[in-house]
Amino acid sequence: MGSIPDPGGESAQPPSFEDFQKQTSLMTSCTLLWKELSDHFTSLEQNLMKKSEALKQKLRALDDQTKKTLTGLDERETTIDGSVEIALKKVEKSKDAALGALEQNCHELEPNSPGQVDDSDGLLMKLKSFCLRMDSKEFWRFVTGKKKELDVMREKMHLALVNCVDPAKFVLEAISEVFPVDKRGGDRGNDLGWACVLILESLIPVVVDPVIGRSRVLVTPSVKERAKDIAETWKASLEERGGIENVKTPDVHTFLQHLVTFGIVKKEDVDFYRKLVVGSAWRKQMPKLAVSLGLGAKMPDIIKELISRGQQLDAVHFTYEVGLVDMFPPVPLLKAFLKDARKAAATMLEDPNNAGRAANLASRKEQSALRAVLKCIEEYKLEAQFPPENLKKRLEQLEKVKIDKKRQPAAVPANKRTRANNGGPMPPAKAGRLANAYVSSFPAAPAYVRSPSHGQYPAGVPTYHSPQPMYGGLSPPANPYAYSPEAPLAGSYPAPPMNYPPYGGYGNGVAPAYQQAYYR
Repeated sequence: MGSIPDPGGESAQPPSFEDFQKQTSLMTSCTLLWKELSDHFTSLEQNLMKKSEALKQKLRALDDQTKKTLTGLDERETTIDGSVEIALKKVEKSKDAALGALEQNCHELEPNSPGQVDDSDGLLMKLKSFCLRMDSKEFWRFVTGKKKELDVMREKMHLALVNCVDPAKFVLEAISEVFPVDKRGGDRGNDLGWACVLILESLIPVVVDPVIGRSRVLVTPSVKERAKDIAETWKASLEERGGIENVKTPDVHTFLQHLVTFGIVKKEDVDFYRKLVVGSAWRKQMPKLAVSLGLGAKMPDIIKELISRGQQLDAVHFTYEVGLVDMFPPVPLLKAFLKDARKAAATMLEDPNNAGRAANLASRKEQSALRAVLKCIEEYKLEAQFPPENLKKRLEQLEKVKIDKKRQPAAVPANKRTRANNGGPMPPAKAGRLANAYVSSFPAAPAYVRSPSHGQYPAGVPTYHSPQPMYGGLSPPANPYAYSPEAPLAGSYPAPPMNYPPYGGYGNGVAPAYQQAYYR
């Protein structure tokens, strides 16, 4: 049969096997490429949708935040008149009440006379008399002379400051004698930081906005600028006083309270505030001040630093203030604190020059640590986790030893030793060995005997773990450290030696130079 002619006039040839393989391979490649492109575009579309949704969420969050901010600004603006009106009515009412009381008691409360204040009402009226007349100098003199009435003044002072025409200005003028720099000259006498902090704290409820609270402080712009200048002056004076490491804690406390009271905290100075807080962390009010200074985000690092410095007790107070108890459990910290106290006491006993005084100081060190831990356990209700009974027993033992030591009679000098047969004076201990020893028939002059108040302990006191020199003739308990301060603590922190000031009067047994009665 003849082949079918094609339109071109030539016979059509069937494709070869190689051509078929090439076509098949090309189709497979195209199919794979199409699938890859399809998957890629699908993935790209999904990513775009996710990013679009995330962007929409951010826009919604930003829109909500903007609305909230605008609402807050609108509220602040609309409440200004109401806040000022409330404040003026309060001042006027307090002024009328104070003037009426002053007229009834003018014979007892002469403003220019120091006078005697017999009760809290009299003290309040006296403070009001200075505030009504804006007599800041007499106000300061009166407050600094009433240190024994700190609790009453803390309770009543804000009621008196309300009567000032300009309370914020009045306070700045009152404390200007010692803050930002002490103007008393060389004879500065006692530290008056406690009075500055007391007055600054008392001002807070007077200047806060009565409608929206502490988010707005009712201080005139001129006074606020003056407060800022005072803060900068204090910071500049640090170099003259040797830097942050050498500044006194009362000065630091006053400065930080000044910032919080007048609402002039700077975000760029947060690291500076942190150094000041850590250096004075043993102050009772430092945790609250740290939060008010904007250090909440840095609090975990601050607590870790306190632990590394051996200030476990201070770290416990900071953890409770910011709610980080789960991250920093208090019981291991308190046990580490007691362990450090015992190590520090043992170090004191190694002093060979004054064994008796070293034993006394070591005992006081341990007693102070025990009191501080017991107070912390009571304050934060930790009795179930850390039973205080053994600590109390140990404290009672140490206090009993102290009492027994005071009751012991003074040692009889060697040159007053008497013979057992006739009661006559004994010769010196080395008289028989000396070639030309002269033995008098009269008693020799008594040698100097140290005052019993210094605590007379036998010489050559061994290490702290040997109880005989520490307890005199008493037998120590079988297990004096029932709370096992030497036992390894699970998850405990480093325990360097204690080298920081006492917390609230506790820490090294020696009362701090700064009065602690005011700090609650």
